[in-house]
Amino acid sequence: MSTNASLAASVVPAAARRPSRSAWTALWRHRSAQVGGSLLLLILLAALFAPWLAPQDPLQVDTSMRLLAPSAAHWLGTDELGRDVASRIIHGARWFVGIGIATLLLSASLGVALGLIAAMGPRWADLAISALNNVLLSFPYVLLVLAVVAILGPNLVTAILAVSIGGVPGYARLVRGEVLRLRSAEYVEALVALGANRWQITRRAILPNISSPLIVYASFVTPLSVLAAASLSFLGLGVQPPAPEWGAMLVNARNLLRTAWWAACAPGLAIFIAIFSTNLLGNALRDVFDPRSQGR
Repeated sequence: MSTNASLAASVVPAAARRPSRSAWTALWRHRSAQVGGSLLLLILLAALFAPWLAPQDPLQVDTSMRLLAPSAAHWLGTDELGRDVASRIIHGARWFVGIGIATLLLSASLGVALGLIAAMGPRWADLAISALNNVLLSFPYVLLVLAVVAILGPNLVTAILAVSIGGVPGYARLVRGEVLRLRSAEYVEALVALGANRWQITRRAILPNISSPLIVYASFVTPLSVLAAASLSFLGLGVQPPAPEWGAMLVNARNLLRTAWWAACAPGLAIFIAIFSTNLLGNALRDVFDPRSQGR
């Protein structure tokens, strides 16, 4: 079996096993990747070093300092409770990064597992998973997320779970389609001829080959998931006050646009920059890793 395993490893073409070094180099030189990646890196650094970067405690209430305009003491002013908006924006980056990673890992892992089972498993499993995907896709995304939150109750964990469930069908259908396409490849047939089982075929030939489309797909759906989670917070169904989450900050300041515009514009601009930078990076990933976009 060890001989067959080593032969199986040599059957899969090196270029097909993973994105090449030249592809990563091209991504590094891509203008959209440079801009989007730099902005995302700043958000990540803000999330990691928020306690040291924030000038004040984001939860400290001082009603005597409420609704102060931006100044040297308060870079982005203060909100209706006298809390420093800049400090809350910096700490809000933690919620953006945490929610994005959590929804990505949960929805991707569930979707990939279901897609692999549907494509590589028995026929009844394919029919059952396809039926489940069709049921989930029959609901509008926002309505599905709201339904899950309404059933489980409004909180952060429920919001992440609801958004992740809404993203599972897309991953499952993508993986199922890619696996069915790859099953007819010559190197997969060679692995079968060498006596490789389904797990070995999946691990050595299938998973490495679907990594590129999964990366591209995840780069586009993750910002949508984060935006959906922020929308839930805006509706009072996600992160609850007084947490400095950008969506929750936006809803608290929605009535202050005329009197204290900075309290609403700051979290709105933060959400825009975060989603915009992620989309820029997603465009670069598509241009570099998606073969259908090459040569355009």
